[in-house]
Amino acid sequence: MLTAITRAVGPTFDQCNLEFLTRQPIDVARAMDQHRAYEACLRELGLRVVSLPADPELPDGLFVEDPALVLDEVAVVCRMGADVRRKESDSLAEAVARFRPLERMTAPGTLEGGDVVRIGKTLYVGVSPRTNREGIAQLGDLIGRYGYRVAPVAVTGCMHLKSACCFIGEDAVLANREWMEPGAFRDFRILDVAEPWAADVLRVGDRVIVPESFPATRELLERSGFRTRSLDVSELQKAEAGVTCMSLIFDASPDA
Repeated sequence: MLTAITRAVGPTFDQCNLEFLTRQPIDVARAMDQHRAYEACLRELGLRVVSLPADPELPDGLFVEDPALVLDEVAVVCRMGADVRRKESDSLAEAVARFRPLERMTAPGTLEGGDVVRIGKTLYVGVSPRTNREGIAQLGDLIGRYGYRVAPVAVTGCMHLKSACCFIGEDAVLANREWMEPGAFRDFRILDVAEPWAADVLRVGDRVIVPESFPATRELLERSGFRTRSLDVSELQKAEAGVTCMSLIFDASPDA
């Protein structure tokens, strides 16, 4: 059963960590409403949503994709690149352990799940402000025994690889090629975004979830044959949120 782990927006969300955006006032109550709508969208698209309670000590705790990577056989608990976010890993590991055996990364490696684009048994991993080459090498060692391979991709201009590109199925990648290593996805059909920050989209079933703030990219996807679902995540985007980073999606037994 396709399952999504999420975590509610907490009262300290306006104290979130920022890398590239200038801090703006955040309406936390509106952000909470938008996050609940995001969870409702996942349910409507057929996912079982395991919603964890907000933790006031974790302003960025709703970004559950970053602290862990869940594969079919195992989950990797990441050592996050931002010191202020490292407490999130232990908190999320407890929830993930219900579904997968755990492997843990160690210093000096750093890796965040927002830097991982999985296509089949290949994990394209961004060399970014949050993920270093030691972390990528360590990930390769941890998952190589399960038949996965890791391919590093240099990232510039954004925090994570998924801000520059996302796999949308049907051998296609939605990308802002200016923010990543040229040629990294040359074996795939590349759709170039119409707005710079629009590459972070989420394929769920036969739909691609697109932030409402990127209408031109949504139109591009529709013209290219993809069915889309638009969501207003404008308040969440002030914290550098993307639609991929707010859920950790994997197959799990209905009884788990």
